[in-house]
Amino acid sequence: MTSLPGLDFTLLGQDLLLLPQKAIYWKQHKALLVADVHLGKVGHFRKAGIAVPRDMEQTDLGELSDLIFQYKPEKLIFLGDLFHSDMNADWEWFRLWRQQHKKIEMQLIRGNHDIIHDSFYIDLDVALYDELLIGPFLLLHKPLNDEALQDLNAYVLCGHIHPGVNLSGRARESITIPCFAFGEKQAILPSFGRFTGRVALKRVRGDKVFGVLKEKVIAII
Repeated sequence: MTSLPGLDFTLLGQDLLLLPQKAIYWKQHKALLVADVHLGKVGHFRKAGIAVPRDMEQTDLGELSDLIFQYKPEKLIFLGDLFHSDMNADWEWFRLWRQQHKKIEMQLIRGNHDIIHDSFYIDLDVALYDELLIGPFLLLHKPLNDEALQDLNAYVLCGHIHPGVNLSGRARESITIPCFAFGEKQAILPSFGRFTGRVALKRVRGDKVFGVLKEKVIAII
């Protein structure tokens, strides 16, 4: 596998590697963090009669396998929306994939799309949480509003929004690319899944935003 360079970012004394695969490797905890994989979305749409390539699920799982091979994390943390909908045939791909990585501790912060019964995850040795506090970080699925953040004695890492940032060219063309968005007390990760959209974020002075290109992560000024 060809290694794609990440961008080192230190936050609250923690060393984070922001990866172009739209994941974070947290060095101190040897943990890989991903948000909004949305497995099963392909099967969900195909079941509704919408033509979607069948191999998207395997591609996302293959990307996760590549990251596991490269960084050898002890823990894989999903920040919600691991599976997009109720049970469908795509669950079997996830079950087989989990068996290939039995030694890795896997944790899921429940997202709004994670409606499959807990027992199925427990059978695959995936631990379930509504939130998880590790070191200075509170791991959630949905971002908190400003009022909730004010009373919080932790820094939030979350997903849900599928954040993007607009880039404009000299010819007035523009494109929205995925991004990592770090605010004063909260960071939102880009969606890991390929079959997801993105929403351009409104930036606040002091925010640190990092755009995800095909082979690198860049700071957005």
